Amino acid sequence: MTQQTLNGKEDVSQKIIKTISYNQEEIIKWIIELYCPEGIELDPTYSIGNFYKNISEPMLKFDINPQLPDVKQADCSELPLEDNSVKSIMFDPPFIVGIGTKEAKKSIICERFGTYSNIQNDLWGMYYKSLKEFYRILKQDGVLIVKCQDIISCGQQFLSHVEIINRAIQIGYYPKDLFILLSNRRMNRWVGKKQQHARKFHSYFIVFIKQKNYVKYGGKCDSSQS
Repeated sequence: MTQQTLNGKEDVSQKIIKTISYNQEEIIKWIIELYCPEGIELDPTYSIGNFYKNISEPMLKFDINPQLPDVKQADCSELPLEDNSVKSIMFDPPFIVGIGTKEAKKSIICERFGTYSNIQNDLWGMYYKSLKEFYRILKQDGVLIVKCQDIISCGQQFLSHVEIINRAIQIGYYPKDLFILLSNRRMNRWVGKKQQHARKFHSYFIVFIKQKNYVKYGGKCDSSQS
């Protein structure tokens, strides 16, 4: 993105990185440029590598159900890596909840990523264990990028991005930045059902930094940092 002058002409001398985009690849490139210029070192939920079509692939690739021969099998909450050994992590956790056993067996998505019986115990419990594991293996000032999406289940709103941020702060991460990925795709109508919540046309990329004893909200502000 470039800054525009008052007369409407484009100023190519200064690129502006924004918090929103309709392009997932653009957001990932922005995050790499700002926070991990050496690239992403580890992806513990690699799947088939959709993030890396035009971006350098991570050196370390894991998945609970590997889809490619160069991806190693491992649970993202228990990785075979040493303490303080990784500089940057991309985490794209699953969020499928409440699908029955028969339906799950028929679903390619469920087979690839797994499904959880409930949100607060199983799904969010997995998020918390994974965040703790990443904190263990990240180097000091290491970067964790989390892609997530809020969920409506059984008529109830679950703000997963809020839960992840709160749990990460508890563990010791600093929430450095948050990007919003927008979608312009239309969703199918829910025939015969009254709408109870706003339709979701967005997901999040949250950037965390592993920092010991960082100044939490309300501390002194350095106006030179932005």
